[in-house]
Amino acid sequence: MTAYEPEGATGRPGGADPRGTPGADAGYDAVVLAGGAARRLGGEDKPGVRVGGRTLLDRVLAACADATRTVVVARPRPTARPVEWAREDPPGGGPLAALDAGLRHTGEPYVLVLSADLPFLEEKTVRRLLDTLRAGTPHEIPGASRPARDGHVTRAEVPGARHGDPGSRADGPGARSDGVLLTDPDGRDQPLVAVYRADALRRELAVLAAAHGSLSGLPLRRLVAALDLTRITDPVASFDCDTWDDIAAARARIREHGHVLDEWISAVKDELGIDLDVDTGVLLDLARDAAHGVARPAAPLTTFLVGYAAARAGGGPEAVAEAARKAAALALRWADEDTPDARPDSGPPAAPATPATPATEPDAG
Repeated sequence: MTAYEPEGATGRPGGADPRGTPGADAGYDAVVLAGGAARRLGGEDKPGVRVGGRTLLDRVLAACADATRTVVVARPRPTARPVEWAREDPPGGGPLAALDAGLRHTGEPYVLVLSADLPFLEEKTVRRLLDTLRAGTPHEIPGASRPARDGHVTRAEVPGARHGDPGSRADGPGARSDGVLLTDPDGRDQPLVAVYRADALRRELAVLAAAHGSLSGLPLRRLVAALDLTRITDPVASFDCDTWDDIAAARARIREHGHVLDEWISAVKDELGIDLDVDTGVLLDLARDAAHGVARPAAPLTTFLVGYAAARAGGGPEAVAEAARKAAALALRWADEDTPDARPDSGPPAAPATPATPATEPDAG
């Protein structure tokens, strides 16, 4: 494997030098590692296993949809959204070789590194990782424990490691960390659910490649041990699927009452290629009003018509909300007409008749 040779300073022609301190609004690239033998799944193509009607890979890709560039390190396959493809050399060379291959396609100052088996990763977790790193937080945050380094290789044990590099192993409460990763409920690092400074990754991968002649076969913990990392805990987002029991647990969770609607809406939007945040409460209220005030089949038909009207109005959450408001008001007016005391809307109600007085009563004779 050849050493990383950036075009300009970033790997992109004309790109800005990432070695400076990036701004708070700096973008990020995503590298998704989707290779591996999946031995505990009997060699099944793990990224292609479906949870909630979507492949594990597509679920992960949805969480990083706003990345400047998304690189998937694996053999190409159909995905719900366009990505770039890369392969490690040699194929099957392990996570460090795969990360190096994906990193060659990136140019932003931050790199989100993910495995392709995270069924519950969401955009909000990605934002939390990025915001934490951009804020320049200390290496540890309150409530997060730093795992023991027993069995880990420290930077001092890596031949050729350069102590005192800019951005490396700085100490002190405000020191700039090299990345932010999730830990699982047991406090174990999840380095494939993390965001890193791209320059720190390139630096340490180059050190490891120089020390060992190749990154192929090297464990990921060698890279983790060489970086200053902030750790945050998210027991749901860090859940990964290594076994069929894990797959079964993930499939069961998304069907629980508290999750099933959000999961279904996310799956439908992904399937239809829709990137739209909609207030599902508004639509559910509309469906209820149409079903109760008109007829049960009116609920799905009305919500369909609302969507069509919103699309004609230019789309967007505001268009959906306005169309839903109009349809809901109509459903309530419709229902009001079916009450016993309903009166016509054409004018004010007629005054009640009054009995005639004896003085005006004709003489019956």
